[in-house]
Amino acid sequence: MEGSHLSDPQFQKLIQAFSSLPGIGKKSATRIGFHILRMDPSTFQSWINHIEEAKTKLRFCDDCGGLTEDSICSICLSDRRDNGILCVVEQPEDIFFIENTKEYSGKYHVLNGAISPLDGIGPEQLRIKQLMQRLDIGNIKEVLIATNPTLEGDATASYLSTVIKPMEIKITRIAHGITIGGTLEYSDQYTLGKAIKSRLTL
Repeated sequence: MEGSHLSDPQFQKLIQAFSSLPGIGKKSATRIGFHILRMDPSTFQSWINHIEEAKTKLRFCDDCGGLTEDSICSICLSDRRDNGILCVVEQPEDIFFIENTKEYSGKYHVLNGAISPLDGIGPEQLRIKQLMQRLDIGNIKEVLIATNPTLEGDATASYLSTVIKPMEIKITRIAHGITIGGTLEYSDQYTLGKAIKSRLTL
């Protein structure tokens, strides 16, 4: 009986819709699908309204590329942020993660991706031109490159370092390494290699 429900064409469409979201596999999509079907009509409608409202009202900041309801986000407009430091990230959601640390007080710039030749993504497909324009007209003293610790992220960081260096702006990179509480035994080769290269002087 359960198998007949799972093979229902309409239910399969629902599963496929959720499976298209990042990080959602078929099992998770199936659970979400059943959860939605169990929702009472008012709760479901409220859920739909929140999604539609967010999709309608939210946009990307004209300056940094982060999420906002206005043309310029609150971080870019804030006079309490350090205008001399610009943190470069791959995606708008990366700003959220960095802000949660409460360890950074400068401004941001979103690239909307990372350099990946295999995927046909070069510097021209990213918001690097906009970054260089901001560096030309701003009083930026330091660029903190916070791209992901992946081959693509490192390639992007290397490229940015090359094009920014002639501007005599300090360039830094977030350190990568072993997770606190982790062990060398369970660290992959790439992470362990980055930890050695990012070693600190004691």
